[in-house]
Amino acid sequence: MTTAPLTAEPRPAVVVTPRRRYWAGIRRVLTRKPGRVAGLVILVFFTLMGTFGPMLYSDNLAVDPNAVYAPPSAEHWLGTDFAGSDVFQALVVGSRYVLLTCAIAGLFAVGIGTAVGLLAGFHRGLADSLLMRATDFVLTIPGLPVLVVLSTVWAFGSPLEMGLVLGIVGWGGIARAVRSQTLSLRERGFLEAARSLGLPNRHILVKELLPNLAPYVAMNLLLAIVSFVEAQVGLFFLGIVPFTSTNWGVMINQAVFSGGALQSPEALMYLLAPLVCILLLITGVVLFLDAIDELFNPRLRER
Repeated sequence: MTTAPLTAEPRPAVVVTPRRRYWAGIRRVLTRKPGRVAGLVILVFFTLMGTFGPMLYSDNLAVDPNAVYAPPSAEHWLGTDFAGSDVFQALVVGSRYVLLTCAIAGLFAVGIGTAVGLLAGFHRGLADSLLMRATDFVLTIPGLPVLVVLSTVWAFGSPLEMGLVLGIVGWGGIARAVRSQTLSLRERGFLEAARSLGLPNRHILVKELLPNLAPYVAMNLLLAIVSFVEAQVGLFFLGIVPFTSTNWGVMINQAVFSGGALQSPEALMYLLAPLVCILLLITGVVLFLDAIDELFNPRLRER
């Protein structure tokens, strides 16, 4: 008696949906280079630090005269400063001001710069001339003297105030970049087809032009964040704006001018902690920019 050979049942085919294919492409781009993963991890780390860190620590730093410049320990992970306050606590609490300011300033600058550049490049003519003259005026505004004058009226205790001012004086370069890209896209075939179909300008701007400008907008947003980090930390370090809140710029200023970090090795940790955080944040943005470029550039993804 012979038996028929057993045949394995066919496995059900895996359906690859467009959504799954989209996320798989993003994961492939991010994991192609270790630097991109490192940049993403750094950005996520600081985002969590600025979001949830201040919930774990009080804004009022405890002062302990008996623990001035204590070395790192289980109680004080990064030691203490010249007043006996915990350096790690100051670092975590100060991260929210820095990150919120950068986010507000970046979104404000990118929003205005994208709108101005898009309208100027698309309409051209009188609208282009007026908008570009306004952009040139913004580019000529000296940011530092403006902040010095405004510091007599505002204490910049809120990230919204600092972010608003930095965004107002920082959108000119983004508008120029977006306008140049809009001019290059304006004569493309897909826009000619949209015009021939009688589509309204709002549809062409939002549905046709803006998606093609997304990579430039995203990259300019990240680059703006880098410049805003440096700007606000520099303002607090120079003492131009009042010290109404704890942030990394205030820590660097106090470490150099009050804590004697340049003369005393004991105070070095108080100076290095915010500097390392600033360096890591900027490095994370720069590393992640490479992934953003490939995500929006099909030619790079095909390699």
